Amino acid sequence: MNNFFQARSSTNRSSSIVKEQQEEIRPWVEKYRPKSMNDIASQEQVVNVLRKSLQSENLPHLLFYGPPGTGKTSAILALARELYGPTLLSSRVLELNASDERGIQIVREKVKNFSRTTASKVASGYPSPPYKIVILDEADAMTRDAQSALRRIMETYSKTTRFCIICNYVSRIIEPITSRCAKFRFKPLPVEDLTNRIKYICNEENIELGNGTMDSLITTSNGDLRKAITFLQSASSLHKNEPIKDSTIKELAGVIPDDIFDTIVKGWQSTNFDEINDAIQSIMNAGYAGETIILQIHNAVIRNEGITTVQKSQISELLGKADIALVHGADDHLQILNLMLGMSSILAV
Repeated sequence: MNNFFQARSSTNRSSSIVKEQQEEIRPWVEKYRPKSMNDIASQEQVVNVLRKSLQSENLPHLLFYGPPGTGKTSAILALARELYGPTLLSSRVLELNASDERGIQIVREKVKNFSRTTASKVASGYPSPPYKIVILDEADAMTRDAQSALRRIMETYSKTTRFCIICNYVSRIIEPITSRCAKFRFKPLPVEDLTNRIKYICNEENIELGNGTMDSLITTSNGDLRKAITFLQSASSLHKNEPIKDSTIKELAGVIPDDIFDTIVKGWQSTNFDEINDAIQSIMNAGYAGETIILQIHNAVIRNEGITTVQKSQISELLGKADIALVHGADDHLQILNLMLGMSSILAV
């Protein structure tokens, strides 16, 4: 009998060890995702409206838009947890990433099949309203045909289902959908909220930040808390039992070091094609992306007091053209070279 119980206790210990190991390797973005509405930072208007919907159990179709990493997905998932509780959550909520599953067939099959069934079960201690929730993340990547099919489904199954459309750019959602939803803009998180959240995670994970590391996290994340947490987790694995350096964060973010970026500055100050081409070739050989180069050129030009406002506006136009060309798949080297030649001619006047 003793052997029987000893074997069982060792099994329990091993299962607890497995759970601890799974928790350790879990991405911090998911580990520290807000679990309730109280945990959502800096989106007061959205939180207040969603709280009222909790009290009335009457939720409209929702459209969340704004920059990435500002809490759009976390907000609707936290609401769903408070509506249905852990037992009903999986059966009442359908979450789809529309950038992966964006075709009309997905809308017709998955969404339609989920929406057509009624919900009747109730979880003790939770409102459990008689409707389901479909979350369509990154919906601005959906095709127009899929959005048109979704509009029809939203009309047909409004009694049994509420839709939450999440996107970065509301202009890419067709008007018949936006007119059926209550729209909420998620603004970039303030520095104070980003700082407080990063400090909380550092305390939980026993991480120490070196001088300037917090500033580097704030600057490189640009209001995107998800990006900041990802950088922090990656850097923590490189700095075991020692403070995380700000240079590590910049390297993870792909920021061009000052000594390398100086070659670009010298390039746009030159009128010699070979010098400009050599500067671009060296930075391309270092593996930096065109988007990163454009962003840092923009920041350097804005801060440069030796460049006139007229020249800055002309350079900004060139930066915009190069940026949209890269978005559409143009070659990084050619676009940056063209940009630098244009800047050189503007600054030579």
